[in-house]
Amino acid sequence: MQQLLIAGGAGLASGLALVVGAAVAWFVQVPRTVVAAIMAFGAGVLISALSFDLVAEATRSGSFWTAMAGFLAGAVVYVVLDVLLERRGARKKHGAAGSGGSGTGLGIALGALLDGIPETAVQGVGLASGGGLSVAVVAAVIISNLPEGLSSTADMKAGGRSARYVFTVWGGIALACALSALGGYALLGQAPEGVQSFVTAIAAGAILAMLADTMLPEAFRKTGTWTGLITVVGFFAAYGIHTVGG
Repeated sequence: MQQLLIAGGAGLASGLALVVGAAVAWFVQVPRTVVAAIMAFGAGVLISALSFDLVAEATRSGSFWTAMAGFLAGAVVYVVLDVLLERRGARKKHGAAGSGGSGTGLGIALGALLDGIPETAVQGVGLASGGGLSVAVVAAVIISNLPEGLSSTADMKAGGRSARYVFTVWGGIALACALSALGGYALLGQAPEGVQSFVTAIAAGAILAMLADTMLPEAFRKTGTWTGLITVVGFFAAYGIHTVGG
């Protein structure tokens, strides 16, 4: 039961980072350059976490080919779903031009869920496999979620959405993140190591595809050539947490 509560708490904390970002954006005028810098830093943190915590753990618990199959599958699933959402007009990239229309709130919710479900589910999987909760992974997800809440809420506010609407959207997503982490733990607690390896690698592949498709391009729009350096600093910080914590 304690492990289950830890998994749910980690998922909820990850989701609440979106709510915190939304609150800051609602009450404070945050420069887009600052948001972009946080995105670049968060991208570096996530790259480190998925490399040293997710892919490495998936390879150890399963095999190289199991991990690589899951990694590729995660990327393919993410990209296909992202393309489908964009074609339906329900996927809104960070910092996209234009004010909030009728589908903006739904698009942000779907996009955040698409990013967040694999990020939080893998937290539960890690606990279920006996590897414990990775501080680096949780920190990476929280840091990457903050600018998403900041940027998207600024767009919704400019589009005339009410505070009740905005915080209901993000509160619901935070709850979904908690349920995702709980599901990862409960559904995979007794699964064979090969299955856990495959699922962990799926999450890693989906996260890397999201970084390349969304976070880094959007960060580059405002931070330009500084994006690479900021991303490296994020990677360095996360690797430090991984090394000290390990």
